[in-house]
Amino acid sequence: MPAPDAAADAPDQRPEPAANPAPTAHERRRAHFTATFVDEVGVEITYYAWTVEHPTAVVQIAHGLGEHGRRYEPLARDLNAAGYSVYVADQRGHGATGLAQHGGDRTKLGRLGVGGLEATVDDIRQLGVEIAREHPEVPLVLLGHSWGSLMVQILVNSPALVHYDAIVLSGTAYRMPGHMDGGDLTRKHRPTDGATGNGFEWLSRDVEAQQRAAEDELMFPAEVLKLFGVLDGLRLFGRPAKRLAADRPLLILAGDDDTLGGHRSTLKLAEAYRRRSRLSDVTLRVYPDARHEVFNETNRDEVVADLVAWLDERVGAHA
Repeated sequence: MPAPDAAADAPDQRPEPAANPAPTAHERRRAHFTATFVDEVGVEITYYAWTVEHPTAVVQIAHGLGEHGRRYEPLARDLNAAGYSVYVADQRGHGATGLAQHGGDRTKLGRLGVGGLEATVDDIRQLGVEIAREHPEVPLVLLGHSWGSLMVQILVNSPALVHYDAIVLSGTAYRMPGHMDGGDLTRKHRPTDGATGNGFEWLSRDVEAQQRAAEDELMFPAEVLKLFGVLDGLRLFGRPAKRLAADRPLLILAGDDDTLGGHRSTLKLAEAYRRRSRLSDVTLRVYPDARHEVFNETNRDEVVADLVAWLDERVGAHA
């Protein structure tokens, strides 16, 4: 965490600055920055923030399997324009965090390391604690995408829910067999004209978005069993708990043509949160023909506008 601003001493009395000093709290609230924290089992987690000076709320993002936090910069900039600060970590095994864990070996990206999935879920909670220290008295929203949304569902079932003011799930699924596809997510959208394809067609209808993903050296196939093994793979299954620690507004954003979940699965999930968990405010938005990454879809402007409108109503100044 940043140190307090230094006192206004005379120039010749100031200590030599440390190499790459952490931004002050004031600087953090006004800029984009990169920082780290060490989790409870000793893994250094890199995270990124795009902040505004007086945020309406802070949105913490948990990214998906096979990607990394910097992919969310366009969404972060859109949320900044609407008055929201954004934080996102490179999860264990991903991005800068994964490269540091594995000595820069990109072939090992996706391996979560000591503590596995349970420690990775707890890292999300720990980043939330860091954010709360940085932004006291500011509402905190947790947004999980894909694998990140599955881990957020696990957190929602835990006491950690009380630390968040609202929850958003995108590219998500009801975490039970028959409702969540853990196999080859690319098979449905492979080219049928004999072309090889880029392997990322399942993410979006936007060909440019597919190509950006294909050219990103920090992205890799989302192969759960290969990367996590059977035990951690099974830990992703579950369902909304009957007695949650708090009643929080929940938004689910889904593409109708999403291989992981889609319309039927997310409808089941929304109903489970309403009937089983007794959440009083559950909203489901399903976008026709959209695929897995609704924030990178051809109708992304519509999706972002829906998200901002929902946030404004739940955690905005007049909520």
